[in-house]
Amino acid sequence: MKKYEIVEYLDTFIKKLNPPAILNIQVEHVRKVTTHKFVIKTNHGTTIAKQLVVAAGGYHTPIYPKLSDTLPEYIKVMHSEEYLNAKQLPEGAVLVVGSGQSGAQIAEDLHLAGKKVYLSTGDAPRCARFYRGKDVVKWLFDMGYYETTVKDHCYNEEVRNSTNHYVTGRDGGHDIDLRKFALEGMQLFGRFDDFKDGQLWFRPDLSENLDRADATYNRINASIDEYLDKNNIATNEPASVYQPVWCPEQEITHIDLAKENITSVIWCIGFRPDYSWMDLDIFQVNGYPNHDRGITIDPDVMFIGLPWLYTWGSGRFLGIDQDAAYVVQHIQQQIRGNADNLASCG
Repeated sequence: MKKYEIVEYLDTFIKKLNPPAILNIQVEHVRKVTTHKFVIKTNHGTTIAKQLVVAAGGYHTPIYPKLSDTLPEYIKVMHSEEYLNAKQLPEGAVLVVGSGQSGAQIAEDLHLAGKKVYLSTGDAPRCARFYRGKDVVKWLFDMGYYETTVKDHCYNEEVRNSTNHYVTGRDGGHDIDLRKFALEGMQLFGRFDDFKDGQLWFRPDLSENLDRADATYNRINASIDEYLDKNNIATNEPASVYQPVWCPEQEITHIDLAKENITSVIWCIGFRPDYSWMDLDIFQVNGYPNHDRGITIDPDVMFIGLPWLYTWGSGRFLGIDQDAAYVVQHIQQQIRGNADNLASCG
């Protein structure tokens, strides 16, 4: 779906549901004063609540490495959240740091706009956009992949920190092949490591990063092939295995910022959650809420809409209904429990 289609979808949903929502309110502070009682300060006054459902997402604070401040003043520095198009940047080459969805898509956009692009890769996997005549997301949905829970995943809790597969919806959607970009003139490097004495330093892991991404690509396609064979599903497109169209001859570990005429750096290395406005003892050391299926260690506080809240489908339109139903059921149980406690006290 394109962004305007998503907006239209949500607008239609809101009109159909007609929820008793108060819009354009900024929550500034939340604290719990007693059992089943929260005081919520907003830019339009203060209110109270017995339960709290947080649907504020988890991508709040853009991550900038400390060394970003050591770059020369003439360098245009921005984060992926600020990027719109190549017109924002000055003349000269661009260093894009990070090859997740944002980094890969921004690198492609700049490359197609005629910019000289230097891309520092990471451990992001990739996948096909379409395979065997169908959107890969639809195949994975049919195969039940989006029902995989955090506990079922081999990485367990760590999966919540994993990087999304890079792919794009541009021009109807297609694969992103960094090797192909390299053939067309994009400079690829391993993980960005340091900047000192005018030199940009990278780890010698470009080949490893590309190979790992391609292995994931082929593994996903192979799982689709297996599903089709097992269920006797015929398609007009035969099975295929991606073969690298380019391989680095050597690992380039450093380049001179000025000599390469790099005038812009775009950090595409993710976000940190920021729940500092919540004065509640429910968070882990890394700032992530301590929860099970969205229910925190305080049973009156719940989260919804986070990636991998419960399953791979969590945080997506296709998985939000299951998570919402579970949270609502929990709230109903809390309300009934409170009522029973009051009755027994009376």
